Amino acid sequence: MRIIPFIVTVVITIGLIITLSIPIDSIPPLGSFLSPQTGFWQNAEPVNAHPNLDLHFPQLKDKVQVYFDDRMVPHVFAQNDDDLYFVQGYIHAKYRLWQMEFQTHAAAGRLTEVLGAGPKDAYLDNDRNMRRLGMCYGARRSLDSMERDADTKKLLDAYTAGVNAYIDHLPANELPLEYRLLNYVPEHWSNLKTALFLKYMSYDLTGAENDLEYTNVRNVLSREDFELLYPVMQDSLDPIVPKGTPFPAPAVRPQIPASADSLYFKWNTFSSINITPVNKPDKDNGSNNWVVNGTKTKSGRPILCNDPHLGLNLPSLWFEMQLHTPQHNVYGVTFPGSPAVIIGFNDSCSWGVTNAGRDVKDYFNVHFKDKTKQEYEFNGRWRQTDLRVDTFRIKGQQPFYDTVAYTVFGPVQYDNSFSGGEGASTHNSYAVRWKAHDPSNELKTFYLLNRMNNYADYKAAISYFDCPGQNFVFASKSGAVAIWQQGKFPAKWRRQGDFIMPGIDTSYLWQGSIKQDENPHDTIAARGFVSSANQAAADTSYPYYLGGSFPIYRGIIINRYLQQMNNITIDDMKKMQTDNYNVFAEYALPVLMAHVDETKLDAEQKKYLDILRGWNLRNDATEKAPAIFQLWFDNLKREVWEDELDIATRPVIMPDEATLLKCLSIADFKFADNVSTAPVETVQDAVTAAFKKSVPLISTADKQGTLNWGKYKDAGIRHLMRLPQLSRFHLITGGGPNIINATRQFHGPSWRMIVELTDKTEAWGIYPGGQSGNPGSRYYDNFIDDWTVGKYYKLWVMDEKEVKDKRILFTMNFTN
Repeated sequence: MRIIPFIVTVVITIGLIITLSIPIDSIPPLGSFLSPQTGFWQNAEPVNAHPNLDLHFPQLKDKVQVYFDDRMVPHVFAQNDDDLYFVQGYIHAKYRLWQMEFQTHAAAGRLTEVLGAGPKDAYLDNDRNMRRLGMCYGARRSLDSMERDADTKKLLDAYTAGVNAYIDHLPANELPLEYRLLNYVPEHWSNLKTALFLKYMSYDLTGAENDLEYTNVRNVLSREDFELLYPVMQDSLDPIVPKGTPFPAPAVRPQIPASADSLYFKWNTFSSINITPVNKPDKDNGSNNWVVNGTKTKSGRPILCNDPHLGLNLPSLWFEMQLHTPQHNVYGVTFPGSPAVIIGFNDSCSWGVTNAGRDVKDYFNVHFKDKTKQEYEFNGRWRQTDLRVDTFRIKGQQPFYDTVAYTVFGPVQYDNSFSGGEGASTHNSYAVRWKAHDPSNELKTFYLLNRMNNYADYKAAISYFDCPGQNFVFASKSGAVAIWQQGKFPAKWRRQGDFIMPGIDTSYLWQGSIKQDENPHDTIAARGFVSSANQAAADTSYPYYLGGSFPIYRGIIINRYLQQMNNITIDDMKKMQTDNYNVFAEYALPVLMAHVDETKLDAEQKKYLDILRGWNLRNDATEKAPAIFQLWFDNLKREVWEDELDIATRPVIMPDEATLLKCLSIADFKFADNVSTAPVETVQDAVTAAFKKSVPLISTADKQGTLNWGKYKDAGIRHLMRLPQLSRFHLITGGGPNIINATRQFHGPSWRMIVELTDKTEAWGIYPGGQSGNPGSRYYDNFIDDWTVGKYYKLWVMDEKEVKDKRILFTMNFTN
């Protein structure tokens, strides 16, 4: 009778094998996922096991040694560039493959292939938006430009070959965890994927324009009110290029169209643009950078500092590396997915970047002849569109097909089939003209910066950088320092592109580009320093319209500190880069305190007002006042603006903090009145009401023990898939908006770097993550705690003679 239990066991086993091999909704096939041989258990790395590896690839021309130090930073020593970038690609793939592919899938509008359509088609909408924005269109055009350049073509080919060498030899038991969770496998890398990744950075840093929002606000305001609430330049601006700097006459003089007043500046018309932008990038993507020259440092040599402010994710955006050949030696942070060092230093020079914030993405109203969208009106005739069908492969579903019309402006991003709703129709669609659509070769900039020896090399390198516009700071061991706002910016007439433009004729097109020598720059550093913090590059004496939206307060406090400081050391720069002083509160709090009517406050409200009265104006983690101040000012913005803007079609954008602060001092400021109530409110009424509305939230947080700024802000670093188990939450940090330490909840300094250009370079840095993309590795998030408390690591530029150094954990030896 033993045959019956045996048969039952066999049947159950077969059933389990079949069941565990089938994915269920978002659950991967549990059989392979739980397998001891190939499942997720294999992603756990032994803490102290670091075996040396000998690797052989016929693509290599010579031997390459890679030395991994105790922070898992690879120091790559190659004999030629081809081998160098092959190995860089291999190492990026070994430690960050899933991240590389996931980010390029996002850029290419292919997330549905691995995630499905998503709740309410959210992932599909995101993918459609990326394609309609022209991400693939721009990436292909840029790749053509990159591959026409011999240096860049070799760079890309070698890097791609290295990534694919890793993929081709990737055993099942080393497949990154996320592939197992999502039940798919990596595909081959390509040069296009690198172009897509670089294009994604253009999206992240130029995609937060406000054309739709400004158009809806324009439609409910007079010209005078709009200019007051949305000024092109703040009075308190301390620009990148010091005020009073003379500029030459412009080489390009854009002409405003004769029809602008009737067709473009349509003030107070109450018309509507009912379009909801999909997943716009964070408007606060930006950075700080500065260089102090030898006249202000203790060593007599320049010190360069940079901390880019971006979304904080795991795996981290950055991967630290040293790249060395007999011809050049460079150290810094790299992008997994792209060759070269992006921010860093070599044996002669250092460089850093911040976002320029210029508006290089404009929308045009397109009038189609009929619902086929085959023709649109332009220059008095019907012009043929280029209709392209995009295919979206959706996990678990049939493909989705989307037809996109390409026009003289660019692709039609919003129409009656996508995000348009009532605001778009056959005769009312919106095409996007984006500088990132144009052929360019930004990768050549980094290739040349990695090798530069002097200022002339720096200027030549950045000349290749078109989009996104960046403020490149530079310092060399010769003592030269500079800052240059670099990009291929359109020359615009005043307010061009702030609103949706008529797409009827040539007159509203961009009329030329600003030459590199006309871009704002400072190569003299008469103040002893150069700096940028995403503020406007120049004051109104600059002959071109800057466009964009520019925060001012970080720039103000950075310049104040640098003007006051002398005999500066690296420790001074560490303290400054992590500084939590709230200069905006310095300006705003006295105004708020002067206008609050304390006679209308109860005892609890007065208690919290007294906390503000005694505040040291620092957003330190232990302080309660920063949360009280932030809640008060946020409520004041709503109190002042929401009633007037409520009549506008969504989306809209509120005026910024500096504008509101200035307006509070205007006698009889009309926007202080709540138009939906009978009494006429004053500034005092609005300020007092905003404070009173804040106190219940303040009191609740206080009782729960979460009013201290570090707990209230509740900073964290999220996994790219937003998986809580693979994220780090509840980090206690200071900082915040308008502060040098710009740490917000999930956003902030993604890499802090300080470089002193002494004979032997002294450099320090840290980023909030770890070198490994594997959550099972101790090197996945091991930098985070030190980053949170403001610590730095000494950056070790290894010499070939130091191969026996105790900091080396293991080596990879590559041969052909």
